Amino acid sequence: MTLPKAHNYDPKRIFDLMIIGSGMAGMAASLFAVNRNLSAVQAGSAGGTLFTSGLMDILSVYPPAERRVWDNPWAALAELRKNASQHPYARVSDDLIRRAFDAVTTFCGAAGIKFRLGGERNLKVITSMGTMKYTYGVPESMWACVEALADKRPCLVIGFQGLKEFSARQVTSTIADEWPSLRACRVVFPGTEGRTEVYAVHLAQALELASIRESLAERIRPHIADARAVGFPAVLGIKRTSVITAHLEKLLGVPVFEIPMMPASVPGFRLKELFDSELPKRGLLRLIDKRVDSVSRLEDGTFVLSISGEDEVRTIRARGVILATGRFMGKGILSDRRGIFEPLFNIPLHQPNERALWHSERFLDPRGHPLNSAGVEVDEFFRPVDNKKNLIHENLFAAGTILAHQDWMRMKCGTGIAIATAYAAVEAFSEMFIRAESKVVAQ
Repeated sequence: MTLPKAHNYDPKRIFDLMIIGSGMAGMAASLFAVNRNLSAVQAGSAGGTLFTSGLMDILSVYPPAERRVWDNPWAALAELRKNASQHPYARVSDDLIRRAFDAVTTFCGAAGIKFRLGGERNLKVITSMGTMKYTYGVPESMWACVEALADKRPCLVIGFQGLKEFSARQVTSTIADEWPSLRACRVVFPGTEGRTEVYAVHLAQALELASIRESLAERIRPHIADARAVGFPAVLGIKRTSVITAHLEKLLGVPVFEIPMMPASVPGFRLKELFDSELPKRGLLRLIDKRVDSVSRLEDGTFVLSISGEDEVRTIRARGVILATGRFMGKGILSDRRGIFEPLFNIPLHQPNERALWHSERFLDPRGHPLNSAGVEVDEFFRPVDNKKNLIHENLFAAGTILAHQDWMRMKCGTGIAIATAYAAVEAFSEMFIRAESKVVAQ
């Protein structure tokens, strides 16, 4: 075939793995690839991880139609595997999931974002809506909430005037029956006097300054009274959250915790900054805010990918590809009047037979909408297959929410699916690649 003309292309250089997507699945796959010393390239939009809350779910609701909440995610997984044999979790073991989470949290912790995991249980936290959520892991900055909620100790939740996506009063009123000793207070964030609207990222950046933290503490101290901990919306800094949290605790004299917010979130921004800065140091070629426009496959089985940005076009040649492009928001799946489709490789998708069957008649149907479980079907190695279970390409893999037979939003398992399937896909490619290299050496 004729290779596409592009800048920065060396036809003799072949990368081991191309990862398409910059959400949690794409970032995790990139981490797992460099951990295995694979030469890897990643391309995707600049803000994929911004839509994460910072919480690390494995599984807390199953079956979703019954809305059964589980304290033990591993027990929930066992039940799921009995009844949902096509779910992505049915193709991975508990041991693999634990290894995947350990690799991600170890990496994040070494770079300054520490997580606390539940071990054999899910942890309980409160959200910015005032609802209670079960999750497997929380950032260290949210741990004091887990402890305070467990024994319902008196606490104070701080809201900021003009921060429209967070209301301390809503949080406390919604969860009043579950946590009656939780109080609300709204203050003006230092430097925002007179403003009608403020933004979470700007507050987080301002809190990097010790003088801002001192001024904020002065405004909060008169309201503490009997509070044994103080909760904030998740705005406690971008790069030095642990330092900022410790300083506020010293200034206020009580533990401090963050409350996760709706996307795009500051904890998601922290993860983005961490992955963007640290993964290239480990050898990843990170093409930030670049889009894969087209993919071709050579006779030797390698892929040639055309990747474009605002100012350049690049061509990458790789031995394998992991498709981690997400669903509709990430444009991993698109739709038209004929149905839904995968735009890069034209992979046949599992989906309802007719467009009229995409959605249930009731918006809040407890069974969910059939379109939620549409997506790419895979074999046991997370390689896409067609509607007759035939393999698309032996060196093409898929990971994350693009996979079929899962409803991550209603089952509270999005991060777990992203991390676990990314780990499984990289592991499968690595073993396949090692076998291929061994054959070449033997010959």
